[in-house]
This record gives sequence, C-alpha cells and structure tokens, in this order.
Amino acid sequence: MDKIIMRNMSFFGYHGVFPEEREKGQNFIIDIEMLADLEDASKSDELSDSVDYSKAYDIVKNIVENNKFRLIEKLAGSISREMLSKFPMIQEITVVVKKPEAPIDGEFDWMGVELKRRRHEK
Repeated sequence: MDKIIMRNMSFFGYHGVFPEEREKGQNFIIDIEMLADLEDASKSDELSDSVDYSKAYDIVKNIVENNKFRLIEKLAGSISREMLSKFPMIQEITVVVKKPEAPIDGEFDWMGVELKRRRHEK
C-alpha cells in the first residue's frame, strides 16, 4: 500500500486535562501517515486520483485550533475519524499528536500519542 505523509504540522490549541491548558493553550505537533492506493495518481498526474494534502491540512488545523479536548487521545481520534470520513481512498491512517509543552516537571522533547485506524469494510 502506498503512503501520503504529513510531518511536523504545528498548531496552537487548547487541549489538556488541567484548566490552565484549556485557557492559556499550547503548541501541538501533528504527524499523519495515510495508506492509500496511489497507482492511478502515479500514472495520471491528476490530484483527483490522490488525497489533496492541502485539504487534509485544513481539516487537521480546524480540529486542533477550534476544539478543546481534555485528552490528546480524543484529539487524535477526531482527526482520524474526520480524515477517513472525508477521503474515501484512505484505507488506514496513523495520527501522532505531540505535546512539547506538557505540564510535567522534567526534561523531554515531547509527550504524545499515536493512533492507527483502518477503514471498516461493510
């Protein structure tokens, strides 16, 4: 299966368990990998045969910046569901949400979650 990759998308959002996280906000970094059959796009050179990653970016941006979730698991799940809903050719999606400013007293690059979801066959 072929893959479309979106790495290190940076957004400011209001997600977290603590009230101050949902009031003051913080940076979030999102990585996405979408598995899809890109054979037609590789031959046709037509965007309609692929996933438009500018539209995908806008979806992620809207979810991160216009919602408030307590858990980044919920944020990643919302992104996964919306992407699978909007892009029928995506067969599997992996969403990584990185929280570089997590309220933890210690030294780290980021804390995060990774969710992998597959399209359900009917």
